[in-house]
Amino acid sequence: MDRKEENKSSENVASKVTSPLPHREGPGGGSERSRVVIELQNVKRYFQVGAETVKALRGVSFKIYEGEFVTIQGTSGSGKSTLLNQLGCLDTPTSGEYYLDGISVRTMSKSQRAHLRNRKIGFVFQNYNLLAKTTAVENVELPLMYNSEYNAAERKEKAIKALQAVGLGDRLYHKSNEMSGGQMQRVAIARALVNDPAVLLADEATGNLDTRTSFEMLVLFQELYRKGHTIIFVTHNPEIAEYSSRNINLRDGKIREDTINTNIKSAAEALAALPMPQDD
Repeated sequence: MDRKEENKSSENVASKVTSPLPHREGPGGGSERSRVVIELQNVKRYFQVGAETVKALRGVSFKIYEGEFVTIQGTSGSGKSTLLNQLGCLDTPTSGEYYLDGISVRTMSKSQRAHLRNRKIGFVFQNYNLLAKTTAVENVELPLMYNSEYNAAERKEKAIKALQAVGLGDRLYHKSNEMSGGQMQRVAIARALVNDPAVLLADEATGNLDTRTSFEMLVLFQELYRKGHTIIFVTHNPEIAEYSSRNINLRDGKIREDTINTNIKSAAEALAALPMPQDD
């Protein structure tokens, strides 16, 4: 895609999002009707490194409700990556409880956690993690390969719908090496959504993108939030929290702040305000 097409795409993304972002009840003040999607109860995670015990998480407790857009923020060494591994069912706590969509994770085997992870969590990675020289449709179909409820035709249909939902209906059969960074991240988001997960878990999802493309991704995340998706966006960038509905700040393995954003900024407006890129 040439520069003119990219600029036109940015303008189209910004113009699509016009309705105000919803404000939903948050931690502690959740509505009686809000379903708890994630609950951590005094989660601790310790690692033994030689003779030293590293206390990565020191008793973390919170609930995330259906339809929230939560940023989890912290600097290097805050426990952010360890918490991400807990939330993603990649690891289990040393002590404490983790419930994902009402299911206790702590005592599960690796295979049980893998099954739960595939059905309940959609991952979006900083490095996209797409299969090389594979089409967008084939990449998005991948999580459904482990879901016996879908045959080949149904997998393809769901993958196409997911790609259309993230604005890639005209790139269905482009291979990953034929797409820009922003397009590859859209494929990754479509892949995360295709299994209708309980939660979308994004790990530094704008970390490898330039400013304009980063805001295009934030526009998309806000649109998904508007549609009722539950999003957890793990980041070291404090600016991202201005575009989410709630921010959890970690430091030294503990939650230092857990705040509701009552004035959510519009990523579409921020994108529209960016100067257009100039050729060198």
